[in-house]
Amino acid sequence: MALEYAAFDADNHYYEALDAFTRHLDPKLGSRVIQWAEIDGRRYHVIGGRVSRAVTNPTFDPVAAPGAMSEYFRGNPSGKLPFEYLANRGPIRPEYRDRDERLRVMDEQGLEKVWLFPTLGMIYEELLTHDPAAVGIMFTAFNRWLEEDWGPAYRDRIYSAPYISLADLDVAVAELQRALDNGSRLVVLRPAAPTTLPGPVPPADPRFDPFWGLANEAGITVVVHAGDSGYTSNGYAADGFAATFEGANRPSIKMLSMERAIYDFLASLIFDRLFIRFPNLRVASVENGSEFLPDLFRKLRSTARRLPGFFAEDPVETFRRHIWINPFWEDDVEEIVDLMGADRVIFGSDWPHIEALPNPLDYLVDLKPFDDDTQRLILRDNALALTELRPA
Repeated sequence: MALEYAAFDADNHYYEALDAFTRHLDPKLGSRVIQWAEIDGRRYHVIGGRVSRAVTNPTFDPVAAPGAMSEYFRGNPSGKLPFEYLANRGPIRPEYRDRDERLRVMDEQGLEKVWLFPTLGMIYEELLTHDPAAVGIMFTAFNRWLEEDWGPAYRDRIYSAPYISLADLDVAVAELQRALDNGSRLVVLRPAAPTTLPGPVPPADPRFDPFWGLANEAGITVVVHAGDSGYTSNGYAADGFAATFEGANRPSIKMLSMERAIYDFLASLIFDRLFIRFPNLRVASVENGSEFLPDLFRKLRSTARRLPGFFAEDPVETFRRHIWINPFWEDDVEEIVDLMGADRVIFGSDWPHIEALPNPLDYLVDLKPFDDDTQRLILRDNALALTELRPA
């Protein structure tokens, strides 16, 4: 399939520079927040005084090729175990860390624009939940690095998302305001109840209204991207995020709960009536999958029936008005278009991660059932509209 336009990939990633978290961090705070350590010849991040082994090699040099596991997620026709797909690794490529090189590769891939998200940044907040102030310190420093290395809207083609944590509300509001002042088009959160000093709090709790109110007023898109949400398996499996695939030669209860975090996060936004208070908010769920949607919609409607008068309208209609969904590329996109409408589905490849499509536009095969107008909405126009600020 050939396109008459360049696509908009709403899920691209960088591999963080070695000093991404430390370049703008006061060295005196390293032991409290984050620092490097070398153990048995390997470098690891030490976060909050504890060594993180969430990824095998946080330097990403060497690193597996983009889409190394795409066949596995397509149904694993070769019958390999996950780690067998990752045996071949190569030196880190310039386009993973350099924005001009990324533009060159985007041209080769047929991409006009991308949303750009963290890799390590999506999994490190959970490791500091015991110290909400340290979370704010870490990501304030991280976002300064992001401004320098990638910029908020480089050449009006690469839109990097500052990472926001609601763990420290004052920092969250300050970081959002700085992002707006710098010309950012989107910000990103993880799908989790923020762990504040008193403890976890639902993300739409009124205490966070200063953040949501500013996002509503500015009309900036808030992306909720998959990360380490801190969910427990309650003894059925070992807790903690890991990209090492240890124990992947047998089923795990974790395989059945991958989408639980976004299910709970988005449901809580509806239950706590966030969009009633802030009717200009737009939220995009990225790399969280979409198989949870049919059950969530049933539960939203059954809740509305049991609590007559609580919702001002069908909560599913509220959901559809304010939330956009990026399905996993292996999900049934026809089902999601039926549930959400074609104007609420966005394409994202996860490039250059191992779970990605090797070439982002390999996704065209999955869009063959749709007419040209629907394909264009999914591949370009929906993300393009979300990238434009829509002030209240």
